[in-house]
This record gives sequence, structure tokens and C-alpha cells, in this order.
Amino acid sequence: MYPRGGAGRNGGVESLKGQLLIAGADLLDPNFRRAVVLVTEHGDDGALGLVLNRPTETTVGEAVPGLTALVDGGSHVYVGGPVDQQSVLVLAEFDDPDEAAATIFGDIGFVRGDADAGTGADSVRRARVFAGYAGWSAGQLDAEVEADGWIVAPATREDVFCDESRDLWREVLRRKGGPYKFLATMPPDPSLN
Repeated sequence: MYPRGGAGRNGGVESLKGQLLIAGADLLDPNFRRAVVLVTEHGDDGALGLVLNRPTETTVGEAVPGLTALVDGGSHVYVGGPVDQQSVLVLAEFDDPDEAAATIFGDIGFVRGDADAGTGADSVRRARVFAGYAGWSAGQLDAEVEADGWIVAPATREDVFCDESRDLWREVLRRKGGPYKFLATMPPDPSLN
């Protein structure tokens, strides 16, 4: 239940796997404006990630009832990104990270593809369902970070499972501190200020 991609270093640039990408003020693409993305893969072939702060009105019970053994049926499905929005990905916190199909950081990873039948639900503490993912071709993410399109910050479990995910962009910038704390106060449309 996760997209496959390259791993390791990308042309000598340190891998951002397990880090957060916080959309910079100049990133106006509607798919990523004020987005917080967890990088799930970053290597020579490109990068993949999940947008953490785009909940939909659709519940897990409505969209993928087979996953209710892992995720409360009333939980919202999140838009993980603009790529392949028909795909379903489940990110979870595991008792034993070896149970994950792929570990992102610490005990956070993707649920195995057979989990929709309830397999492995005992080892999952909490999980979130995403439709689609974000993807970058080789070198693309590195160039966007270099151009200040993204601000990089360490990820925490609470970022992944934040109850108030619509406020996550501001919260992560505040936590980063310094000039980013000021950026967090910027209104969604500065022209209305």
C-alpha cells in the first residue's frame, strides 16, 4: 500500500526521507500551497511524499470500508498529493517497525498491501489513509529546495497524526522558530491584509 521509488542519496544531496517539506511563501501551486509534506522516499530516481494537511470530507468508512480494522471508519481520508489519487496509502505507527511494508522514520511506516483484510492490525497503534501522493522526478525536489520553494524540518509522529491538520503549516513553522515563526503569521492571502 505504498508507491515504490528510489532510495539513498540523490546526486550527493542528503536524502530527505523522513523529513517534512513546508511550502514556502512563494509556492503558489494549489496542490502544495501551505502544504506540509512528509518525504517517504528520496533518491537518485526522484522523491515521493504525502501531504499531511489536506483532509477531505470523505470518511474511511465511506471510501475504503475494508480498512476500518486499521482506521476508525469516521476518520477522514487525506489527499496525499496530486499523483494517482485513485491509489490508497496507509501510513501507520507500529508497535514493531519490522511489521511495516516500508519504514519512513522511527516506528512510522506504510501498512502492507494485505492489511485491508485486517492482517497486521494488531501491530498498528494508529493509522491514517491517503488518496494519492506527491512525486518529483530525479533532481526536481533538490532544485525546489535549493530555490527556497520548500522549507525542510524534522518530522514527528504528532505531525503525521495531527488532529488539527489544517493548522499544521503554521505549527511546524512556529516550532522551527527564527524567521519561520514570523512566516507562520502570514495570512493565506497577504493582499487582504
